[in-house]
Amino acid sequence: MGLETWFMDSSEEDQRKPHKLTPDQPVSLEELRQLGVFHWKLNADIYETDPELEKIRKDQGYSYMDIISIHKDTLPNYEEKLKSFFEEHLHLDDEIRYILDGQAYFDVRDQEERWIRIAMKKGDLITLPAGIYHRFTLDETNYTKAMRLFVGEPVWKAYNRPADDSDIRKKYVTSLQGC
Repeated sequence: MGLETWFMDSSEEDQRKPHKLTPDQPVSLEELRQLGVFHWKLNADIYETDPELEKIRKDQGYSYMDIISIHKDTLPNYEEKLKSFFEEHLHLDDEIRYILDGQAYFDVRDQEERWIRIAMKKGDLITLPAGIYHRFTLDETNYTKAMRLFVGEPVWKAYNRPADDSDIRKKYVTSLQGC
C-alpha cells in the first residue's frame, strides 16, 4: 500500500486520531508534489546499508543524519516536545524525515489553507520544503523512530505561525504560483 494522505476535518479532538473527513477526501502524491512535498518508499530494515538511501542522500546533499526515537520512555520532555512539534510552524531549510519504525503524521497546508494529513509508516521518507507551514504528531500507537537528514549542519529552529513576512515563506509561496 502506498502513502496515505487526506484532507483533515476541523475537529479539536485528540491530535493522534486520523481526522478524516466524511466522506474521506484523499490527496494524491501529485498534489503533494505540487506543494513541494516529495516521498520515497524504502526498506527501513536495511537503512544502514541501503544503496537507494545512499543515492538519495548523495543526490540531495544530505550530509548530516541522526536518529530520534519518539516515545514517552525514550524522549526527554516527551509531552513538551510533542506539543511543540504540533505547533504550526515552518523552517528555513527543508525538513527530511525517514520513518525507521512505528508510525506518525505530518500535516501540511495546501494553497487554500486546508490541512493535509500524511500518514507516515515504516519505510516512508518525506521531504517538506523550506517555508511550508506544517506540524508533526504521533498516531495512536504513540511511537516512532525516525532518521532526520540535513544538508550540512542541522538547524533546529522552528518559526511558529505567523511567519508570512519571512523571506523563506515568501519564496515558498512564490514557488507555488503557476501550479
